[in-house]
Amino acid sequence: MENLNIALLLMMVGMATVFSILLIVIYLGKAMIALVNKYAPEETAAAKKEGAAPIPANIMAAISAAVAVVTHDKGKVTKVEKLR
Repeated sequence: MENLNIALLLMMVGMATVFSILLIVIYLGKAMIALVNKYAPEETAAAKKEGAAPIPANIMAAISAAVAVVTHDKGKVTKVEKLR
């Protein structure tokens, strides 16, 4: 019976240690995120080009036709943008 008591005590000490270390890691991580956000804010993106080149009419027609075929004439193209 003594071995069982020692085993349970050892298990509880181990679980408490792991729990404590996980709490320390969580709070240090939150503190580090707060410090980084305070002293090194996110860089702003470069200014966007104004007046990007419009989509040619033949390409827009092809996109609209593809959408019409896929959606059985229920879809509508409202905006087309070029991704980076």
